[in-house]
Amino acid sequence: MRYRTPLLRGASAVLVAALASACTQAVPSPVSAALAAPTTKATETLPRITVHRDAYCGCCHLWVEHLREGGFEVDDRVEDDMGLVKQRLGIAPAHASCHTAEVGGYVVEGHVPASDIRRLLRERPTVHGLVLPGMPMGSPGMEVEGVEAEAYTVLKLDHDGTTSTYAQHQP
Repeated sequence: MRYRTPLLRGASAVLVAALASACTQAVPSPVSAALAAPTTKATETLPRITVHRDAYCGCCHLWVEHLREGGFEVDDRVEDDMGLVKQRLGIAPAHASCHTAEVGGYVVEGHVPASDIRRLLRERPTVHGLVLPGMPMGSPGMEVEGVEAEAYTVLKLDHDGTTSTYAQHQP
């Protein structure tokens, strides 16, 4: 194709360079893609997740939103006594965080990423659930602008109360 003016030739070169640049952009990491998109495989049907939380907690609703963004339908329940909920669901004080969830026959304690919960539901191990004790900065719902994220480990909680590493997350 012939261009009649140098301006059009220059604009065409810029467009070609932009398209070539777009094709060489880095592909998002699987972790960021899994956390960012609510997409799930067409064959993956996620069960409804019930989240028990205190009305006055400032981060629980952010974790609920993270779950929704991760493709879960959430039954968000504000509880009067989270201690009783944790006791009923077998969460020891050493494993506690600010909210507790039930999904697919498992318990999930704390700011566990939706991707770890999806993996749990896919693999169906014979465990009681997953726990992320405390409230690690940078975990889902605990992202604070200007505060450095920390590494954290999601633990697999066995029926006898023992734990082992399930997933490690780096900032």
